[in-house]
This record gives sequence, C-alpha cells and structure tokens, in this order.
Amino acid sequence: MTDSLVPIAPGFETPLEMIEACHERLQAQLETLDRLAKWLPDHGVDKQVQQAAANVIRYFDVAAVNHHMDEEKDLFPLLLERVDVARESGLRDLIDWVLNDHQRMFAEWAAMRARLEPLARGEESVLEIADTRRFAEIYQFHIDREEGEVLPYARSLLGEADIAGLAASMTARRRQPRE
Repeated sequence: MTDSLVPIAPGFETPLEMIEACHERLQAQLETLDRLAKWLPDHGVDKQVQQAAANVIRYFDVAAVNHHMDEEKDLFPLLLERVDVARESGLRDLIDWVLNDHQRMFAEWAAMRARLEPLARGEESVLEIADTRRFAEIYQFHIDREEGEVLPYARSLLGEADIAGLAASMTARRRQPRE
C-alpha cells in the first residue's frame, strides 16, 4: 500500500509502468464499449452515446496507436539488442506474435470504428454486445501476454540508460504534431 490516498499515475520517466497504465486505460475503454452496447437498445443514440463513441474513437485513434509505436519502434528493438543468445529465439517468437496481433487488432479496430463513427455523429448504427465482448477478449488476451511475458523480459534486460531512452522516445512521440 502506498502512503498516499491519491492514486499516483506513472509518468513517462517510468515507461514500463506507463505501458501498464495504458493497458488499464485501454481496459476502461473496452468497458465503455460494453456499456455502450448495453445502453443503446433502451436509450437510442442520445448525447451519452455520442460522447462515449467519440471518446472511444479518440482513444484508439491516438493513445492506442502511440502505445503500439512505443513497443514496435522503441521497446522491441531495444529488447532484441539486450537479450542473450539463450533467450533470443523465444523473445523473437514472442515479439513476432505481438506484431502480428497488433495487425489483427488494427483490423478489428477498423471494423469497430466503422460501427462507432455513426454513433459519434448521432446516427443509428448496430453495436452488438457479442461484438464488443469479442473485441474486448482479443485485446485482453493481448494485454495478458504483454504484461505476463514482454514486460518481464523488459524488466530483466533493460538498464537505467535504456529506461531513460525509452522515456525520451515516448515523450517525443506524444509531442509530435498530429497529421
């Protein structure tokens, strides 16, 4: 337990904890999707639906993309530089799985986004609970593997300088102007 009653969110100076915090925020967005699918049949496309859909879209279009870039452009290459020969093959296989899963998740997000865009504009759209739950299951399995396998590699392989470099890259990525 911490000595504070106020939860402290990790900053970019602790990039591995930021990755975990991003997973928590992603899970919150998945919960919003589930609530949205349950709300819609009884309430129709009201202001809450519009706002929730817009928030989920914004999160997945910006924060989730940055998160994947943090891993793909910074974390994974660094891990491959630091891993010893005995664990290299296992790490490469894991990273290949994560990269392939990122592509699958991107395709799933494109389909979900297509359902959410009309709702964000206040228009009717079909958003089935089964679809939002399947979408959440895909993301949850991915998160579980990253937290259970990738982050332990990172914690065992990366030194202070590596962590500082990750922190700088993650910060710089978020300061770049959006296109």
